[in-house]
Amino acid sequence: MIDTKLLDILACPVCKGDIEYDAKNEKIICTECSRRYPVKDGIPVMLADEAEQGS
Repeated sequence: MIDTKLLDILACPVCKGDIEYDAKNEKIICTECSRRYPVKDGIPVMLADEAEQGS
């Protein structure tokens, strides 16, 4: 689980859009560009190279 205070300050590093946390799939999802960033051991990996492209 990710600290909600951390989620409040995170933004997509590519488009600077708001994000939401998908706890089931352990992904941070950008609400603007739909990129999905992995969460590894409870730590969001917010690197553009690590992101999966959304549809």
